[in-house]
Amino acid sequence: MDEIALIGPANGYSKVASVPAGGRLVWTSGQVPVAADGSVPQGWEEQSRLVFQNLTEALAAGGARWRDVFKLTLYVVDTGHLPVVRAVRDEFVDTERPPTSSLVQVAGLFRPDVLLEVEAVASVS
Repeated sequence: MDEIALIGPANGYSKVASVPAGGRLVWTSGQVPVAADGSVPQGWEEQSRLVFQNLTEALAAGGARWRDVFKLTLYVVDTGHLPVVRAVRDEFVDTERPPTSSLVQVAGLFRPDVLLEVEAVASVS
């Protein structure tokens, strides 16, 4: 299968992704910064890192890796912390060919201590 064609990047994301026919799509549910023991770390950097670690595990469960991801959707309660979220995101994604991305500011998530939620879509051959 040909690689996913990504056109961009623009501020850490691609503007368009073209996925070749024949790939198997993998969607994750929104991943939140809740550890296996149910705890939620404090702060944007800690929560962002745990979200992306949880996404790594979810992708692996579907047979995907970060290089297969072509779409991220981020839900945040405050856009003022985007530089931190982006810096952590860039530790996981391929910054030379970043996925497309949407960002939504929300009034709140399922728990008041959760600051962000991220979901991913990947294509694997």
